[in-house]
Amino acid sequence: MSAMDSPQGQQSKQQSRTYDSAFLKACRREPVPHTPVWFMRQAGRSLPEYLKVREGIPMLESCMRPELVTEITLQPVRRHKVDAAIYFSDIVVPLKAIGIDLDIKPGVGPVVADPIRTRADLARLRDLTPEDVHYVTEAIGMLTAELGDTPLIGFAGAPFTLASYLVEGGPSRSHEHTKALMYGDPQLWADLLDRLAEITSAFLKVQIEAGASAVQLFDSWVGALAPADYRRSVMPASVKVFDAVAGYGVPRIHFGVGTGELLGLMGEAGADVVGVDWRVPLDEAARRVGPGKALQGNLDPAVLFASRDVVEAKTDEVLAAAKGLEGHVFNLGHGVMPAMDPDALSRLVEYVHTRTAV
Repeated sequence: MSAMDSPQGQQSKQQSRTYDSAFLKACRREPVPHTPVWFMRQAGRSLPEYLKVREGIPMLESCMRPELVTEITLQPVRRHKVDAAIYFSDIVVPLKAIGIDLDIKPGVGPVVADPIRTRADLARLRDLTPEDVHYVTEAIGMLTAELGDTPLIGFAGAPFTLASYLVEGGPSRSHEHTKALMYGDPQLWADLLDRLAEITSAFLKVQIEAGASAVQLFDSWVGALAPADYRRSVMPASVKVFDAVAGYGVPRIHFGVGTGELLGLMGEAGADVVGVDWRVPLDEAARRVGPGKALQGNLDPAVLFASRDVVEAKTDEVLAAAKGLEGHVFNLGHGVMPAMDPDALSRLVEYVHTRTAV
């Protein structure tokens, strides 16, 4: 049973107000007036107004200021007229909130002062409470008051990706420490991911209960794994997260990068919508995922640096591959890049809406 069909689903006033939006209809695999569009990784990163309000404010501090979070989240909605807003935050926010010594270094990413690699280290991963992230509840309350019938997407980092940062101590290309722990001490690894699944679930629940109309689980680094390793060592934790929020009745999206070989398993983990990066055409992705899921994606972000004619031609290819899907949410095949032309993003939204209008 889909979370969206769950009899336990309890909708907030905001979730009821956004229920008939094109975005949520597509997630539910229902007919839509046009293909909905939104952009991952805060489209505001490419906006001059974003750079202005963020000037001199570290990333993690930005995520803890409700007024600033509200402004940044709304910026792409105002400028690009996207069909859903993505909550401005970072996947390591819940880890910072429970006391992990980490920072987001410009040009590098999250850096953990003392990596977690032993059983004793697990004690540092305490439960997350709503009070730990009170600023999230406050910001979402402010946002839903402004967004009207535009849905707000909450999000969190998936257990594997969070574990990779914690074990490596920062971003990694090879994930050698992470894989060494996964292969070398499978019980410790399972306990680590289970603990992170509980933290992630609590973080998503805070966002949904505050008024988020959908949630996305980002597993940015899971494409580094083979399918057998994913099924055995990662999928149980992702299943736990999706199961934990199933009763709320909001769409659950699962997205990873370089996950073409994992798409079927990611669908099995429990999401209602499977995000697809640009490496696999949507029609092939649908074959791998199987029936009963909507798909999200998947224009290569680099296309936005080409001419307008090229952008439109490549967009048409994505839309053609999406014909016949049970549900389709248009997005880039990963995130917006800081150097992108904001006008090109606005034109892309308008073009998709126009080309798919019923």
